Amino acid sequence: MRLFGRVALIVLAVVGSLTLLLAAAIGLWTARQEAPPLPAHMVLTLDLNHGLAEARPDSPLARLQSDGAPTVLQVIRALDRAAADPRVAGLLMRLDGARIGMAQAQELRDAVARFRAGGKRTLFYSSGFGEGSAATIGYYLASAFQQVWLQPSGDLGITGFMAESPFLKGLFDKLGITAQFGARWEYKSAIETFTRDGMSKANQQSLTGLVQGWTGQIVAAVAHDRGLAPAQVRQDIDQAPLMADEALKQKLVDKLAYWDEVQKSLLTSGRKFVSLDDYTARLKDEPNAVKVALIMGVGTVQQDSGDDLGDGAVFSARRLVKAFQDAAKDPKVKAILFRIDSPGGSYPAADAVWRAVGQARAAGKPVVVSMGDVAASGGYFAALPADRIFADAGTITGSIGVFSGKFVAADLWKKVGVSWGEVPGGANAGMWSSNQPFSPAAWARLNVMLDHVYADFTGKAEQARHITPAAMDALARGRIWTGADAAQRHLVDGVGGYTAAWSAIRDLVHVPSQMPLALEPFPKPRDPVEELMQILRTGRVPDDLSASLSADSRALALFTRLERLAAPLTALSADPAPQTRMPPLAVP
Repeated sequence: MRLFGRVALIVLAVVGSLTLLLAAAIGLWTARQEAPPLPAHMVLTLDLNHGLAEARPDSPLARLQSDGAPTVLQVIRALDRAAADPRVAGLLMRLDGARIGMAQAQELRDAVARFRAGGKRTLFYSSGFGEGSAATIGYYLASAFQQVWLQPSGDLGITGFMAESPFLKGLFDKLGITAQFGARWEYKSAIETFTRDGMSKANQQSLTGLVQGWTGQIVAAVAHDRGLAPAQVRQDIDQAPLMADEALKQKLVDKLAYWDEVQKSLLTSGRKFVSLDDYTARLKDEPNAVKVALIMGVGTVQQDSGDDLGDGAVFSARRLVKAFQDAAKDPKVKAILFRIDSPGGSYPAADAVWRAVGQARAAGKPVVVSMGDVAASGGYFAALPADRIFADAGTITGSIGVFSGKFVAADLWKKVGVSWGEVPGGANAGMWSSNQPFSPAAWARLNVMLDHVYADFTGKAEQARHITPAAMDALARGRIWTGADAAQRHLVDGVGGYTAAWSAIRDLVHVPSQMPLALEPFPKPRDPVEELMQILRTGRVPDDLSASLSADSRALALFTRLERLAAPLTALSADPAPQTRMPPLAVP
């Protein structure tokens, strides 16, 4: 009976795999069919309630299971094309409860401004900015539109920012777990989550700079876009959340209305709504475009992505190194656009990507980096060899530093009655064992390693950014900076997103402004049809896919939530290599 059950699970896994791949293949085939023409008069619509992604998953199965959130690049390119399209009369964007990042909002704001410059109408609608939670960034995006409409029963939760970071030392003390970590230096606060009961002064100083920087950017932009005094905007933030009628009175919104009223107001003169997805799908490639390789570095920096059929949300060194090598060898590629959205991670992995970026430049391919919401620590390290580096004003970057260590569970084992025997084969053989603390000799070697990595990181940053060691010491030590602050301190070349990166690429390869750029992803997205045919040819479903398909979906969903909560702990436990990453941080 047990054998029958195992066979049944295998059969179900195979059938499930083929079904998912077949569905993905059918979806791709359908998308490739000739779509009906776009209407002569239209209003583009974009619903951001699924969020905004940096990159689409590489795996076709992951793409099939994703929530369909548009990417930042997709929205920007579509709006820029639509700005010059006489058929497009306006843009209607909706955002209710979903959250987007600060830098993402800034890139969309800039794209909306360019769209508006063509004389097209823009309207932003929300049933409620927050509904019991902070929605400052959502309204920040909305304020870039000509009109902001709010549901009469909605609220405006522009309550500002508060940086929060968890501290687990008290819990670990109760469990009998000791966190033994070293860092370079005082601002490298990722380890504080496990070693302290509260924020250090250095950490508080760093986060204060972030919160004040973001607040200043939002106050200035909202005041400018809404024609208000900055002092009033600050007062509105301090009094928020505001009810809909209060928001209208303060001139933060233009009208209170329901969704059907919004639609009626825009569907005039024979206009039709067309989603941004549909509009993008029908756009044809521009002729004589200059080919630019697009390489996405999104997620935690690791040597590999693990599950090859995963969601691709890992900054995989192996994958990115190959992408840079392939782009460097492609004679049609004139430049490389490297988009980074990463808090950092493994130092050796970041160093491997650093090397690949430098080699691509040496091969004659200019490399321009565009930073997303976060490009810190290992994410910043990987960007250093690029010809140009751009960050949005609200990007979190810097964090030039390193930490490493381990968790010691010796007291926990005593509490639960577990003892361990050991047979060491060397003086430091037990250095990374969780059953014993670092010996004095092992702790000394750990500090040698940290000093070596920090010297390498700061040395490469000094060379790339033309900053003296004394000046770098004041900028590094693990401290984070906003993109605006980083630009003032020459850690990046300028403030801007994709558009600034495109302009830099044009300058570097001498492409006139009227000649379009064609962005081609490297590595190329996997085709579900080809993946399906490979399974049919080999008759084998990957083990990891079979296991995932045979798992109970509710248990898997619960495990996924727990895994996300424990991610900082499990990542540090699994990888004893020096880490160049930011601390866990929540900014409502």
